[in-house]
Formats: sequence, C-alpha cells, structure tokens
Amino acid sequence: MIKKIVLFTKGIETLWFFSEQMGKTFELLGYDVFYFDQCKEYRSLSDLIWFCEPGVTAAISFNFDGCCGEDYFIDSNGVSFFDARQILFLNIVVDHPFYYHKFLPYLPSDYTQISIDREHEAYLKRFLPEIKRGPFMPLGGTALWDEDQMPGWDDRRFDIVFTGNYNPPSTFEGAITRHGKEYADFYYDIIDDLISHPWRSMDHVIIEHLNRDVEDITEEGLKDTLPNMIFIDLYVRHYFRGEVVKTLVDSGQKVHCFGAGWDHLDCRHPENIVNGNVLDSLGCLQQISRSKISLNVMPWFKDGAHDRVFNSMLNGAVCVSDVSRYMDEILEDGKDYIKYDLAALTELPGKIEELLVNRDQWERIVASGYKKAADGHTWADRARFLHSEILCKIQ
Repeated sequence: MIKKIVLFTKGIETLWFFSEQMGKTFELLGYDVFYFDQCKEYRSLSDLIWFCEPGVTAAISFNFDGCCGEDYFIDSNGVSFFDARQILFLNIVVDHPFYYHKFLPYLPSDYTQISIDREHEAYLKRFLPEIKRGPFMPLGGTALWDEDQMPGWDDRRFDIVFTGNYNPPSTFEGAITRHGKEYADFYYDIIDDLISHPWRSMDHVIIEHLNRDVEDITEEGLKDTLPNMIFIDLYVRHYFRGEVVKTLVDSGQKVHCFGAGWDHLDCRHPENIVNGNVLDSLGCLQQISRSKISLNVMPWFKDGAHDRVFNSMLNGAVCVSDVSRYMDEILEDGKDYIKYDLAALTELPGKIEELLVNRDQWERIVASGYKKAADGHTWADRARFLHSEILCKIQ
C-alpha cells in the first residue's frame, strides 16, 4: 500500500500550484508528502533518496516532470531513479499527448498516464497502446473563499475578467511556412477547417487531412507526423482566444485581461481591453474574485474541462465558457454557468449584457455554480480520487 508521495514544484508555476493543492489533501489523508524542488534539483535529490521507500512510494507528476529525461534522475547505466527505487509513477498530462512523444523513451517501468480529456485517452489508446492508462480525471479548481465569505455583486469591481496570455496568429507563421508554400497551404487548409468547424477534434481533423492529402500514409506515419504539427493547435487556440475577447471589446464591453500579449490583439476598440499584469495562479484567483464574470476559452478540450471553469465557479464569478461534451454532462447552461458557441460568437455580447443587468440571475448562477464545483471539482477532490482509485489499491 502506498504511504509516501512525491510531488514536483518550482517548474511551470501553474503545475506546481496544482501539486501543492493536492498535496494538502494527501497530507490530510495520512500520506507522507515530499515536494521535489526542480530549481534545487541535486540538493532535493539527496533528500529524496532518504525519503523514498521501495514499494510504498508514488510520484505524482504533471506534464512529465520527473520523467522527461532529466539527467539527475538517470544514472550512468541509463536506469531511472524511479525504477531503481521501485516507485509508482503517475503522470497527469494537461495538454494533448501529441506534445510529448519525445519523452516516451524516459518513462519509468511502473508508469501510468492520466488524461484530463477523454479525447486524449482515445489518442493514447490508438497511437500509444503500450502506455498504461489510468482513469480519466479532469482538472480541478481552487477556492479562496468559504461560501458565506464570498465577495458579492457590490464588491466586484470588474464586469468581465480573462486570465491567460495571448499570442497573435502571426507568432506561428514561421513554423507554418518553414517548408515552403506547398506545406504552408496544407497547414492553412487544416487551420481553416478547424476555424470553420470548432466543435471538431484537433487530432481527428489533422488525421483526416493527412489521409486525404498525403499519399499512402500509414498508421505509423500518422503517429510520427502528428507531434510535428502542434503549432496548428497553438494557432487555433490563440486565434479563438483573440476572437472571443475581440468580439466583446468591439461590442463596447470592457474586458480586464490578466496575461501577456493582449496589446497585440487586432481589434477596432483596443481601449476596451484593460491590460493587467502577468499573474501567478493565486493572483489569477484573486482577480476572478473581483469580477462578476470570468471568461473562459477552452484550449481545445472537447471532452474535458479547463481549471478556469472550476476556479471561476469556486470564487464567485459566473463562468462564461465555450462547450465540451464533458461539461454538458456535469453542468447546466443558465444554471451553473453560461455557455457560448465558438461558431456563433455574435451571440456572446448579448448573453453577457443580459447577465450584467440581472443581478438576481447572476446571484442564482453564482450560488449554483459554487455548489456544483465545491461538491466534486476541487483539487482536493482530485487527490481523493487518486487515493481511492489508484493509491489505495496498490498491494
């Protein structure tokens, strides 16, 4: 039975914030928790050696921290530290798995990959069946407030907030055009397809175009090609992030954007973009707590949910988000959140205007959304899920 847990910190700030939130609950559940500091790796490794106990220790990572080929975790014979110490390794992958093919040679032997979107699970099953898959587990949220202490309508000085960076589509043109016009036309054809049909899966659309336009491509060829096309995912997700904010600011609504790059958004009314600072996870939660509406644009999760959804609900802002099949299962439009369609953005300003003039409706959605998220979609819930579904079952 697992008694000790290793979590990773001081890498990507968002991911170590997630780890720390789960760690609090693991400690309450009775686990001995070690936080590996990736900025002081050799000092931390020395402490980790003493902490780990073979057979009863699990490492829980996000996005391949600890198993992406770090030299301090591999000995002179090429053996992983986690294999040498008989440590179970759980890796929660918060992006599409085609971003991470290059790390596959470094995976420990006792490795399980956990997907936050069911489409990602399907991709693993098709292209990487040798990887052991854990149960689907969506991202979680973090509350700064108890329900009875939550700032109300009168205490929220922003109408609309968006927490996240923006990269204009031109950022990705170098990757798109690097092999010449024929390749660029092929890539732009895929991009146009996704923009015209934003409900479709990223990898399904790319595969459809590869099968149609690349003669005699094999299944192995598809697997090898997909990781080289991640710029399409980045292009499309940032395109729509920009389009959603542009739609609102050009309709006359002010949007407080906390993140880098928003001064590069091409729109008619840039004066309606209120540029905030680039913030850490706690800072983003604080700004959500100051806003009536927290805007979400999914990073192409079509069968999962972004943590912004649950963070919004847990911190008293109405979440206004595009849709996913998973969210349609767990949330009710107009009751727990407000949903919009990326294919019908002209309807979005009206949805928000209606909410901002109806305090009673806003308060009902805030209360329902908080209860729905607090009853099963926090990082504490995700830690308890891993405890009951995996860690408790290890003999």
